[in-house]
Amino acid sequence: MVRPHRFRPNEATLADNGFQADADGLDLTRVAATAFEEVTRAAEALDAAGVTVHLFDDERDDRPDSVFPNNWISTHSGGHVALYPMFTANRRGERRGDIVDHLKAQYRVQDVIDYSGLEYDDVFLEGTGAMVLDHEFRIAYAARSNRADPVALERFCTNFGYEPMVFDASDARDIPIYHTNVMMTVATEFALVGLDAITSPMRRIELAERLAGRGRRAVIELTSRQLDEFCGNAIELEARDGRVLALSRRAFNALTGEQRALIERSARLMPLDVPTIELAGGSVRCMLAGVHLDPRPQRAPEHEALSTVSARTATPAPEAASVREAEPAQMPG
Repeated sequence: MVRPHRFRPNEATLADNGFQADADGLDLTRVAATAFEEVTRAAEALDAAGVTVHLFDDERDDRPDSVFPNNWISTHSGGHVALYPMFTANRRGERRGDIVDHLKAQYRVQDVIDYSGLEYDDVFLEGTGAMVLDHEFRIAYAARSNRADPVALERFCTNFGYEPMVFDASDARDIPIYHTNVMMTVATEFALVGLDAITSPMRRIELAERLAGRGRRAVIELTSRQLDEFCGNAIELEARDGRVLALSRRAFNALTGEQRALIERSARLMPLDVPTIELAGGSVRCMLAGVHLDPRPQRAPEHEALSTVSARTATPAPEAASVREAEPAQMPG
């Protein structure tokens, strides 16, 4: 997670993000301070639930969307890291070498595949925002948009062993879905998806069948109103007492009782309060870059206990308090 000190809705992304609020009239100083607190409290709640959280601070004022690190980096079992080409020029500075170095120090990283050079060819793929990865069945779902170029998607799938499934989808305002992860979530035993947003009826049926897969208990359909409330922007995580589904309080409130019951057969619902962050057109899933790497063994000096860093502290990145996303064991790299 990245905790921004200068958060604001990014004026450069407003044109193609139908979920984003216009910043006109906002008290940006107050917005930045509130966003800082929302990220702090979210990190503390995850940490308290037993989710390992690496919290990195961003004090720069030229990275308004830095709170959404899953767009520029993803990690994969087998020790692989991917860096992605970003559509909007003022988001490209979000890629941070210190975060990659921290992961290398804490986890076994074998290689870093950097796709960012595709930006010079106007080819973009904004990480696990542009793609929703089904780790078990090795499918990369992607709604076609400015942020998800099929050429880059094909390269990723070839490198990481996924089958691409591309489709066209539009939001309630008839704007192409800018990031696939605002319309669907794939968990171990269920999926959340706005099927009506998919423009092709045949593709809609095919996607629902693929999501059902072998042994997945439920494909939970979301309405366009629920997509606007960020119900599709959730993530399953491994916590101390089993799986949790992290989502925003706004999304939690928009789910029906029946939908909540279906989810809670498999994972405990964990609502987080991030209304200010949601002004930028993303929610809890966008805030969390999952860690699928094996940790390095940590050796404490003799007679000295290992120390921990609270998510409450505002320490620099290397000392900060990863979000480990639930992923099947023995997944090929």
